[in-house]
Amino acid sequence: MIRRTGPAARAGDDTAPLTVTEAGPTELERWDDLTVVPPGGHVYQSRAFAAYRAAFGWRARFLVTSDGGAVLSLERSWPLVGGASAYVPRGPAPAAGPAATLAARLAAVAGHLARLGVDVIAADAEVEAASGYAAMLAADGFRQIDEIQPSRHRMDLRLGASADEAAVFGGLSATHRNLVRNAERQGLVVIRLDHPPGTAEGLPGLDPGDGFTLPGHGPEDRPEALIDRLHALVRSAGERRHFAVGSAAALRDWATRALAAGQLFLLEARMPEGEPIASAAFYRHGERLTYALAGDRVEHRRAHPGAVRLLVWRAIQVALREGRPIVDLGGVDVPGARGRPQPGQAAYGMLQFKEGFGAEWVELAGAHERVIRPGRYALGRVAARVVRGMGR
Repeated sequence: MIRRTGPAARAGDDTAPLTVTEAGPTELERWDDLTVVPPGGHVYQSRAFAAYRAAFGWRARFLVTSDGGAVLSLERSWPLVGGASAYVPRGPAPAAGPAATLAARLAAVAGHLARLGVDVIAADAEVEAASGYAAMLAADGFRQIDEIQPSRHRMDLRLGASADEAAVFGGLSATHRNLVRNAERQGLVVIRLDHPPGTAEGLPGLDPGDGFTLPGHGPEDRPEALIDRLHALVRSAGERRHFAVGSAAALRDWATRALAAGQLFLLEARMPEGEPIASAAFYRHGERLTYALAGDRVEHRRAHPGAVRLLVWRAIQVALREGRPIVDLGGVDVPGARGRPQPGQAAYGMLQFKEGFGAEWVELAGAHERVIRPGRYALGRVAARVVRGMGR
């Protein structure tokens, strides 16, 4: 049981204790409705993500707070020394709630985990920096750390609640509009692998004007084949831009789970004769779609420069048809500084690419951690490095 302290307490009732318990069957049954579906929800707080991480040795702990919150904690024990570290991925969620409420929930969860032997807890809810969330966390013993996910900030295309498709397309830069239309004139086909909420067998059917084609029945159209091709393209991009990419098996596992939950869909651009040249995956959570992963075949860029832009435009069309007012195009942070890229910096071109769709920079509070037992935390990190080194 934790009493609210600091700014979180001043924002609300500072006498009522906030308690944390393990989720029961009822909460587990509606878990995603609490953490993924509401505005500000995130797929990394989902049951699918918990199962995916559990397959890699993480313990998933589903926690509920007495004010109606739900928080997924992923924990990993230290080798040799006991204790554990915990990570609340993109949580607490939904991040659209009041910052003080989220800070109080995280503080309560940290206290609960401390009593269970956790030595450090990290969290990175997507809360806007202007909310004062970072200061609230600091009052509860958290400190800023570098990002666990690729970016601290993000680029949002705000469509509004009843946006018109023609008007949204007209809001794209002239370059983006021309390249999308050119890709369509070239006959690029967009394959859509998707299991939207409410459909048991995938897409019930596509109208001729939708701009999508369902996967066929050949080996190249099996879900795992499309996911593996996306991984290969992302891996190639990582080699060019010097960022790490997980294994194909890991992406296949996660994407398969998220697809089945209706929380991810994949788009693949193919030339008229069927050769794939670009691919992208998008998360479906809360009020938004999130541009998660993408890659293209560099050797086809000169002939088909609009392939990736076509995929992003098709995703925007999905958001419009589903009534989602935001398309989150992801981050373009400058490594280390984590600030808005400036002309001449490596990420500036990606910033311009996303601004060309009408996206705007959103400053977020970023990742924080609270060290509960510094001594065992330090020993645990050393032990983990030693064990990893022995396994090489």
